[in-house]
Amino acid sequence: MRYLLILCLALLSAGVSAQAYRWVDSNGRTIISDTPPPGKAKAVTRVGEAPAAGGDDLPFAVRKARENFPVTLYTAADCINECKQARDLLNGRGVPFTEKMLQRAEDSAELKALVGDVFVPSVKVGKQSFRGFEAGAYNNLLDLAGYPKTAAYGSKPSGGPAPAAAPAAPPAEKPAE
Repeated sequence: MRYLLILCLALLSAGVSAQAYRWVDSNGRTIISDTPPPGKAKAVTRVGEAPAAGGDDLPFAVRKARENFPVTLYTAADCINECKQARDLLNGRGVPFTEKMLQRAEDSAELKALVGDVFVPSVKVGKQSFRGFEAGAYNNLLDLAGYPKTAAYGSKPSGGPAPAAAPAAPPAEKPAE
């Protein structure tokens, strides 16, 4: 019993006082040490802390699925309701995606080659694609690619650029005084 108490105290004190740093040195090597890094170190974090804002903090399953089956959502400025539903579904599942708004002839030609005609919204998951929006079809493609069914707690949606907003009304003119 006495040894158990000593062991618990030793473990408790080691956990409280131990601090580790992780950084990349000038040669590109990752170093983990209990001393702070030198001034020229890059990407410094304390071990056990969340990564910096620019870090890739997506869950492993999402990173793996994104690597093997990247998602592209094709939209257009005049597609409002269905494109929003498609975007919301992807964001709700925490799927990182690129949104391609059809603005140039090349974009339309790419979509036509992918799904047979220019129809938005359309989604491409890896090499598979679907024309239009149907939640069941989108979920099926994402399930097959290995994306989680729900967004991980605290994850942020990472969809591409939002569609162009409607032009703002011109400012009201001030009455002449």
